[in-house]
Amino acid sequence: MADETQAQPTAEQQNVAGGTPFPPQFFDCVNEYLELTNKQSQKYGEKNISLAALFASARFNAHVFLANVKPIAAAEERTAFLDYMSTMYRRMLNEHLDGMGEERGIDVGDSELTEEYKAAGVKIGRLKDAPAAANE
Repeated sequence: MADETQAQPTAEQQNVAGGTPFPPQFFDCVNEYLELTNKQSQKYGEKNISLAALFASARFNAHVFLANVKPIAAAEERTAFLDYMSTMYRRMLNEHLDGMGEERGIDVGDSELTEEYKAAGVKIGRLKDAPAAANE
């Protein structure tokens, strides 16, 4: 599990994520969180801790939403918040499947981010083996 505790993305991964560099504190926080979940996984099992982490994340993000939205606007903004968070999680999950599959030499299938990877010039997973398009 040691490789999951190192959350520093490559330059390519930062570019695919929109080119926004993250401050070092972000990765310190992510790594601390992963160290804790890895420790808990040894005691309670990976699937149990995966569910607990999702539950905790949902609870914390609901708290953040309610702490930052004007109470009168909460009902109106709920669906947009849910859509945004769901889309962001799906994207992050895709990126981690692609990156970890690449690192471990596991074919994880076609990525939902294939077109974005192509546009950014990133060759990961099945894109590494794909022939260059004739018009490129």
